[in-house]
Amino acid sequence: MSFKKNKYTVIRKAISKDLAIFLANYFSMQKQVYDTCREAKYFSPFEDIIGFYEAEDGQIPNTYSQYANTAMETLLLKCQPDMEKATGLKLYPAYTYARIYKKGDELKRHKDRFSCEISTTMNLGGDDWPIYLEPSGKENMKGTKINLKPGDMLVYSGCDLEHWREPFQGDECIQVFLHYNNIETPGARDNMFDTRPHLGLPSWFKK
Repeated sequence: MSFKKNKYTVIRKAISKDLAIFLANYFSMQKQVYDTCREAKYFSPFEDIIGFYEAEDGQIPNTYSQYANTAMETLLLKCQPDMEKATGLKLYPAYTYARIYKKGDELKRHKDRFSCEISTTMNLGGDDWPIYLEPSGKENMKGTKINLKPGDMLVYSGCDLEHWREPFQGDECIQVFLHYNNIETPGARDNMFDTRPHLGLPSWFKK
């Protein structure tokens, strides 16, 4: 499958199943720590340094998520050579976003912002939950269904291809998104690290 032709491709076993499950367990434990501390009122529900629950008007309401988890940002760099090989492009790393999806969650059809120009969604563990995308670039089409096992990742042009997930029927699914920019795209260099000084910083920490 050619990324250059289709604007997407799948990399099977991009990381080992053992590493994927380790990261899933690590992120699940972090959620447990966040929940305990929040319930005990050790920090504000608005504190996001170790994650947060998306707002009612967010993309996936009331779902535990984190922008720029340091382990996931390290994974962003680890996967960059494979991303460059799969796409045939030289890339700047932008940011990561991890979620623990719950039963009933739905990812509406959408295209991404500039920092997600070249993206991947990687399955870390939990129940199967396919993602759909539309390779033609047209909107409201039936789309192509992609199933990912732990360690697999879908590489896609996030700004060009509409993508979505149907309502989740399982109990839990842990995914991480890794985002990059093509170094040849105007504005990509200024956008490196999603305009943060370096990786690992929260979204509000800008240059």
